[in-house]
Amino acid sequence: MNVPNIHVGEKNTVQKLVEPNDTAANFGTGDLETLFATPVLVAMMLDAAVHLIDKNLPEGYISVGRMSSVTHEKATVLGETVTVEVKISQFDGSKVSFEMIAFDEIGPIGFGSHERIIVNKKKLLEGAKKRASKLENHDF
Repeated sequence: MNVPNIHVGEKNTVQKLVEPNDTAANFGTGDLETLFATPVLVAMMLDAAVHLIDKNLPEGYISVGRMSSVTHEKATVLGETVTVEVKISQFDGSKVSFEMIAFDEIGPIGFGSHERIIVNKKKLLEGAKKRASKLENHDF
């Protein structure tokens, strides 16, 4: 694999208006129909990371998540806009580490770290298929 064009310090920002589908009520917390859900925050963070690096990968390669740690500290209500910024903090040729921060119009609401590994998509899918075949034969 050629070394991808990925640089420490690069950033990506995504924004989302909090809508009813983004509330905690849709993720098992029925009493919180007006508050932004943590799973949506995490998804925004991972999406921002993927879009920052995958466009720079050689043909046939993708990044996959390896680790995420997110703290969601402040509540955001329906109608507010959530902004997520991810920044590449480390890159070793195959592993990319990110620092992440999220905020709404009032201020910071969360932060975290994330790691992605650059892999050959075809080999990943072949390995997953081989592993899944053990279910057919009960070979585990």
